[in-house]
Amino acid sequence: QVQLVESGGGLVLPGGSLRLSCAASGISIRINTMDWYRQAPGNQREMVARISSGGRINYADSVKGRFTISKDNAKNTVYLQMNSLKPEDTAVYYCADGQTKYWGQGTQVTVSS
Repeated sequence: QVQLVESGGGLVLPGGSLRLSCAASGISIRINTMDWYRQAPGNQREMVARISSGGRINYADSVKGRFTISKDNAKNTVYLQMNSLKPEDTAVYYCADGQTKYWGQGTQVTVSS
């Protein structure tokens, strides 16, 4: 059974940082592309960042230069380091496999003063 468990969300001031984690079980991130998505109220879910099995990385234009996706194959965990956070980054953040077959439960990120 595949499980993706996100953690690390919370309330942060504009300009602040958070680090999200996605602990995977039942699926190897070593051989799978992994994505971070987010969904704000009233908006469609959008992909934020992607890391391939070989380490190729892509970002949404809205987060380039501020967010960094990484992974630890030994821990089977994917990370999203978010810096210079803005109120418009407020959303529920999800991790998923590259085929969007499996999803985590999401973690809330709120950027507000």
